[in-house]
Amino acid sequence: MELGNLSLTELRRLQSKVETEIRRRSDTARRDLIKRMQKMAAEQGLSLDDVLGTSSTEKAAAKPAKAAKTPKAKKPAKVSVVKYRNPANPDQGWSGRGRKPQWALDWLAQGKSIEELAV
Repeated sequence: MELGNLSLTELRRLQSKVETEIRRRSDTARRDLIKRMQKMAAEQGLSLDDVLGTSSTEKAAAKPAKAAKTPKAKKPAKVSVVKYRNPANPDQGWSGRGRKPQWALDWLAQGKSIEELAV
């Protein structure tokens, strides 16, 4: 088949037929693979759902794979529970998360235990 001799309409028609055939063969290959995998799992006394951890293999096989979305990083929850309190200034507290405040570092530098500051 010489593509250079085809008109634009004929090329588009051919393109459509090629895309349809690719989809059909891809679906057939996917179904065949699922059947083989089910047989292999059954030989081991398992179902394919057990192996893959899915609830409906046929649904998963019928849908084309989508690109995985990258989950957005969640901001850490604000911590309002004070676990440690500054003995020199009771208004200053620290939850124990994140960087130690300077007053806690000074306390530790004196050789004292952080547990002494526990609320």
